[in-house]
Amino acid sequence: MKKILNLFKNPKVKMVIILSFLLFIYTTICAFSYAENVSYDIENSVFRLHVIANSDSKEDQDLKYKVRDGLISYMKEICTNCTNKEEAIQLVRNHQDEFKQIALDIIKQNGYSYGVNINIGNFEFPTKNYGDISLPAGYYDALRVEIGEAKGQNWWCVMFPPLCFVDITSGIVPEESKETLENNLSEEEYALVSNDSKPQIQFKFKLLEFFNENGFITAKK
Repeated sequence: MKKILNLFKNPKVKMVIILSFLLFIYTTICAFSYAENVSYDIENSVFRLHVIANSDSKEDQDLKYKVRDGLISYMKEICTNCTNKEEAIQLVRNHQDEFKQIALDIIKQNGYSYGVNINIGNFEFPTKNYGDISLPAGYYDALRVEIGEAKGQNWWCVMFPPLCFVDITSGIVPEESKETLENNLSEEEYALVSNDSKPQIQFKFKLLEFFNENGFITAKK
């Protein structure tokens, strides 16, 4: 122990320790700044859909997916020519009543009388994969649809660019959707979300997930 203490008294050793500590602080600050900026850009380039079922019963979960399909189908009709998130949000806001009515009609057609609560806001999302596209956890603008008591499992997707497709089992994101996403992100940001297999890109995505999921990066709204 005495030898170790004497070692710390050595000016050169002390300098190495100080420099190492400063390097660690600098690297942490740079990593946080990078994660915050990239997270902000990604979150501000997509508009998401969040559907919450009445309960976790099989019937209510099946109904949730039917409502989802109807909403996505309508979104495709009105948002074909959208080029950015702001246009998509404005369209949804202008047609908010129609979205609600579509959900209510589907619920009624399936023999239920649940009410529907719809609102556009900024909500927390976990890391989600859409085919070969992955979005990190964070706060995203979204259309939230609550069915009945909204006590069931959630379903998330991306309304703009249209990464949520009705045939979710196919696991394939349409190329035009990828192009729209790519046009709204920087080259590096797109590489992060497009499941690039390069170790450096994977590490950066994990870094982004870590800061978001541990609450170091919070809502910008």
